[in-house]
Amino acid sequence: MSEIKTIEGQMSAAGLKFAIVATRFNDIIVDRLVGGAVDYLTRHGAKKSDITIVRIPGAFELPLVCQKAASSKKYDGVLALGAVIRGGTPHFDYVCAEAAKGIGQVTLSSGVPVGFGLLTTDNLEQAIERAGSKGGNKGVEAAAAMLETIRVLEQM
Repeated sequence: MSEIKTIEGQMSAAGLKFAIVATRFNDIIVDRLVGGAVDYLTRHGAKKSDITIVRIPGAFELPLVCQKAASSKKYDGVLALGAVIRGGTPHFDYVCAEAAKGIGQVTLSSGVPVGFGLLTTDNLEQAIERAGSKGGNKGVEAAAAMLETIRVLEQM
C-alpha cells in the first residue's frame, strides 16, 4: 500500500512579502493586532522591509484595499486587521457582514491568501481580550493562518 501524501504549510516567512491592511478606527485595539502580526512574521523569518502597512479608515474599506493589494502582485499574502465593536444600532451588523463577505471574496477571486483579523465584538472588553490579553492576539493568529496557507498553496 502506498503512503498517503500530506501537504502542510511550513511556518517560514523568509523570502515572502506581505501587506497588512489595518483600520484606523478603534486604533487602540488595531495597533495591538498589527504589533502582534509584525512580531509573528519577523520571528518567522520575514524582513521588516518585506512588510507594508496600509492604514485605512475602517472595516468597510478592508475588502477594496485588500483587493488592490492582492491584485498588485507585489505581495504573497495580505492581512486584514480591524476591530468593530457593537453599538446601539444595526450599523455593526451591516459593517461586519459586508467586510467579512468582501474579504472572503478577495481571497477567492485573487488566489492570494488574505488573513482574516477583523475583530467583531460586543464590547471593548472583548476586543481588548482578543488583542493581546487573555484571549490571545488575533493579529498573530490571522498572520499564522495566512502564512500557512501561502506555504500550502505553494505545494499544490
